[in-house]
Amino acid sequence: MSDAARRVRTPVLADETGTALDGPAIEAAVASLAGGLRAAGVRHGDVVAWQAPNWHEVILLYRACWRLGAIAGPIHHHAGPADVDRFLDVLRPRLWLPPDAIRGRAARYPTLLGGEPVTSSAARPSDLAVVLFTSGSTGGPKAALHTQRGLAYKALVMAGAHQLTPADAILMPAPLAHVSGLLNAVLVPGVVPMRVNLMARWEPEAALATIDAAGITFMIGPPTFFISLMESPGFRAPRVASLRLVSSGGAGVTPSFVSNASERLHATVKRTYGSTEAPTVTTSTPGDPPGRARDTDGRAVGSVRLRVSDPVTGRPRPYGESGELWLRGPELFAGYLDASQTDAAITRGWFRTGDLATVDADGWLTVVGRIKDTIIRGGENIAAAEVEAILEQHPDVVQAVAVGYSDARYGERVCAFVVARRPFDLGVCRAWFEHEGVARFKTPERVVALDELPLLSAGKADRAALRARAEAGAPDPG
Repeated sequence: MSDAARRVRTPVLADETGTALDGPAIEAAVASLAGGLRAAGVRHGDVVAWQAPNWHEVILLYRACWRLGAIAGPIHHHAGPADVDRFLDVLRPRLWLPPDAIRGRAARYPTLLGGEPVTSSAARPSDLAVVLFTSGSTGGPKAALHTQRGLAYKALVMAGAHQLTPADAILMPAPLAHVSGLLNAVLVPGVVPMRVNLMARWEPEAALATIDAAGITFMIGPPTFFISLMESPGFRAPRVASLRLVSSGGAGVTPSFVSNASERLHATVKRTYGSTEAPTVTTSTPGDPPGRARDTDGRAVGSVRLRVSDPVTGRPRPYGESGELWLRGPELFAGYLDASQTDAAITRGWFRTGDLATVDADGWLTVVGRIKDTIIRGGENIAAAEVEAILEQHPDVVQAVAVGYSDARYGERVCAFVVARRPFDLGVCRAWFEHEGVARFKTPERVVALDELPLLSAGKADRAALRARAEAGAPDPG
């Protein structure tokens, strides 16, 4: 915690319990909690694991671990018992705090909070700081390792990229067990002592109330959060008047979403790209052309390097050509806990993201999908992200996900899952794609209307579940 943060007397950390801690109160709590962890046997390099929603205690646990040079091992609060057991077997923590050990009648956390204060840090820049489990959108979750140095660097870079100041206030519904929550609600506020309001559960009406009452200026997350916010019956422009910046990443961040959200929120809405392994490596900054911020996923921030490579040979591809995105830079993770997974993902210092992307001559990145999300119909490659962007340009479509499903004749066909304001069936879809001048082979051949998309814990669409549903559908004629 910086000296500037200690001088902040207004609340800088608040959650739904009504708890509000200012800089000095946070520092005192972190010092005492670090002492409690040490009394419980936690030492430098040990793992402290916990499972909890976005409670203020989680931020204190992160910082207390780092005060001792210990490794934080957060587990998503929605993880089931079998997953928790599997994660704990991987982490082998010195101390494990399930939700009822943090809050509850017999909670251990209050005792830990009464420890002898530890006022100096034992952490070194090269120390491991956290183990984060990936969301599992491309298979089983992996345990990604980040160092103190890498996280500190990223926090400094993003504070500058977003031009954050102590006058800002962030509302954080994304889980603190994920890299987005960690970066923007724990790390960045350690650099810029701004107010942090945590949400234990996303509820659009509660979010609107908090934005209005707390003067929230900054939010970050997948489009799902902002779409539900704008579709809430209680949404009114004056209730979000304090918002100045929205940063959104992940699949589904289409130009249509950016345009619509910018207009309705009266804020700067921009796209970002990052992952558990490489947090927020591209975005746009003030002064960049608005069209670039809308149509691309931004440019590299800090010292990160981007490379588009042939997915098979690994050879670099020219500007503007699609290929697998490779990354290297100081924010890159230190590897996976499973060394074999690290070997498969890292080539000569480059992280192979598995994302298909283009980078133009000016450095603007556009992610066009996952390698596994490419739909191959009759020998033609179709990017799911392109189909989704076309669908979301339709005035009645709120969200869309395109997936491939098996077909004896073509190999795969395109199925579109849509959340729409009015009926949107296959006939309407075909007419729209024809109106937009899209190649016939890219036009969905099945359309399924949903009230809402199934989501992974990170707020991304659960493509695996949608693929399974498409595969289970009735065969198409011809």
